[in-house]
Amino acid sequence: MSLQTTLRALADPIRREILNLLKNGRMSAGEIADHFPVTGASISRHLSVLKEADLIRDTREGKFIYYELNASVLEEIMLWITDLKGE
Repeated sequence: MSLQTTLRALADPIRREILNLLKNGRMSAGEIADHFPVTGASISRHLSVLKEADLIRDTREGKFIYYELNASVLEEIMLWITDLKGE
């Protein structure tokens, strides 16, 4: 994934809040949608953008899809920012 794709995904406040929710563990799309005053289709699009940026992973279990953080990409971003700061 390119840094540009990742930063674009992180630019949206709803997507950042989804990541905050997922730091506590995996959740279904419905559980995530319950936290926002937007349509399910909108949440689905946000999840798709996060997945394209490799910030989250999904796993299908029966009729549900569960989402979880992909910490390795977040760690790469943190390392890049730390390096940029010169620390």
